[in-house]
Parts: sequence; C-alpha cells; structure tokens
Amino acid sequence: MIKVIFTGTESTGKTTLCRQISKYYNYPFIKEYSRDYLLKIDRKYNKKDLVEIAKKQIEFEKKYRNAKLLFCDTDLITLKIWSNYKYGNCDKFILKKIEEQNKEERLYLLCKPDIKWQDDSLRENPYQRQEIHNLYVTELKNYKKEFILISGQEDVRVSNTISAIKNIFPILSLFIFFIIL
Repeated sequence: MIKVIFTGTESTGKTTLCRQISKYYNYPFIKEYSRDYLLKIDRKYNKKDLVEIAKKQIEFEKKYRNAKLLFCDTDLITLKIWSNYKYGNCDKFILKKIEEQNKEERLYLLCKPDIKWQDDSLRENPYQRQEIHNLYVTELKNYKKEFILISGQEDVRVSNTISAIKNIFPILSLFIFFIIL
C-alpha cells in the first residue's frame, strides 16, 4: 500500500486538497481526527490529548489496511511537530508509532503557507506559519522522507498536485494508473 500524506502547517488547504485528489484518483482518504476530537472536548486540550488523537488517527489508517492506495489528511509527524512546538517535547508513544510508520511507503505532500489564512476556532498560529512550515521540512528530512512541496493559490493546487505526482514520482503515477484499470 502507498499512503499519500497531506501535511503542513495550519490553513494551507490540506483537507480540501486531500479530498479533491482522493476523488480524482477514486481512492479513499482519511480525515484528520484532531479536529473532531478538539470540537468534542469541553476544555482546552493538553499534551495527553495528542496521544488520544494519535491512537484514533492510527485506527483510521488501519481501517483501510487492504487498500492499495490511501490519501491521508495528516499523520503522526504533525502531532510530533505540534507537541514539540507547543509543549517542548513529544510523548514516547507518538515517537514509537512514527518509527513504525517510517517503515511504510508514504509519499508526503507538504503544503506551503502561501495561501490566505482562514480563521477558525481551532487554529492558533496565523503569524508563525512559515516558522512552523520550516519545522515540517526539517522533520521530513530527519525521517529521510521524500516530499513534494505544494504551492500556488487554491484554484491551482489540485492541478499542481496531480502534475507533481506525475512528474516527480512517475512510478507512483504508473502504479495509480494500473490500480485504476
């Protein structure tokens, strides 16, 4: 199975893009569980909540373990980055699970913070997006993950993403083509 992970800092169009690319290739996507979780709790979240979010995100991925291709609106690396940024460290459970996932075939699509910030009740860092984006670049490189940088305004991100997949990772494009047949 190939997992295509849409990642990046807040308000970079990851969810919208993930849904659109999933629809284009006609393969499932899993949403980012943290939004559902944070909307349900009746308090400010804490570091322990990130572990609960990680467990459910892992569960979502396992639900599609028989799929040949899966599009994911985030993964545990995001939780690690967020935990380190907000709390100064990350829970060992999350770190262990990232190491396990590091053995999987994952293609990362890193969305640049070059589109307009859209405020909502869960977003926290409208002015630190580039700083946090740089943390994503560092983490993906630390895990030796190849990634495609997705940029451009919202109306061209889908075509940019499809082109990037086809041009930079032709094997993945061929794989997707044969799966669809």
